[in-house]
Amino acid sequence: MKEITVEDALESHHIYVDLRSPSEYAEDHLPGAVNLPLFNDEERAKVGTVYKQEGSLQAKRLGLEFVSLKLPRLIKEISDQTKGGPVVIYCWRGGLRSKSVSNVLEIMGVPTRRLQGGYKAFRRHVNNYFQETIPYKMVVIHGFTGTGKTDIIKILQSMDYPAIDLEGLANNRGSVFGEVGLGEQPAQKHFETRIFSQLTEIPVGSTIVVEGESKRIGKNFIPESFFNAMKKGKKIMVQDDINNRVKRIISEYSKDTQENRDALIHSLSFLTKRIGKSKVEQLTEMVIAGNYAPVVEYLLNNYYDPLYAHPFNKSDEFDIIINGANPVFAANDVLRYLNYQ
Repeated sequence: MKEITVEDALESHHIYVDLRSPSEYAEDHLPGAVNLPLFNDEERAKVGTVYKQEGSLQAKRLGLEFVSLKLPRLIKEISDQTKGGPVVIYCWRGGLRSKSVSNVLEIMGVPTRRLQGGYKAFRRHVNNYFQETIPYKMVVIHGFTGTGKTDIIKILQSMDYPAIDLEGLANNRGSVFGEVGLGEQPAQKHFETRIFSQLTEIPVGSTIVVEGESKRIGKNFIPESFFNAMKKGKKIMVQDDINNRVKRIISEYSKDTQENRDALIHSLSFLTKRIGKSKVEQLTEMVIAGNYAPVVEYLLNNYYDPLYAHPFNKSDEFDIIINGANPVFAANDVLRYLNYQ
């Protein structure tokens, strides 16, 4: 039975097969891992209950009963994965699940390795990584809502420049309307794994461009060491006129579906204390009618801009101010600034 450490596995870019249950996998997993569960969630719960009530032997017997029928399919699926490169299998902590499958794979001549310590060792590795100072310089793009900051980040990424879209990794735009049209956010552990995965693809010492964020993006929190690096980074201010900002936000937020309208209306309800019940009702009627432009313009002028105005009014705090009307031009302005640093 061949084993491999987390450090060696991450450096070698293996294909990972996660043998844990779907819910364990959903909470977090190694970057790019494929989930081929030995037990489904219900089976895992039953095995756990039997272990507590009847002991280890009975739990193993029940587990074997669950696995025996699906083992041929599982072995074939893992074998298929090896066609793409070396495969590493893992379970929660490198215990019985991965050991038993590794033994069968070895007998069948399927070339795989077992991750020492399992997912738990990987999670410890990520935690330790974020306990240290982030070994990168940061350039942080600031600006009012709708000025195209995320567009600039994505364009820089398309140019292969080191840039991280934190809102994309969190699947949330970081505001009261942040989740509209995006679905669920990742669990906190997986958000951290996503950041870790992107960072470790970037050469140490590089300058990374990110968008200015509060420490919390929806339900996710930026790791402390990463956030500290952001606070120490160079600051770029992006500006644009109100008309362009309104158009950009409508394009991004308001897919004209009933589901999206319902989500917008739900988010508006959280602003009652800030803008008043009657105004929320008025804006809600406009959303129902599909009349988005006056809603967006009102919220920019009366909610978003006043909320963020204090730091953005201090132009001397920014190293450069750029125009965001054309995101491609703006991205090139950022690159020119970086080349002079």
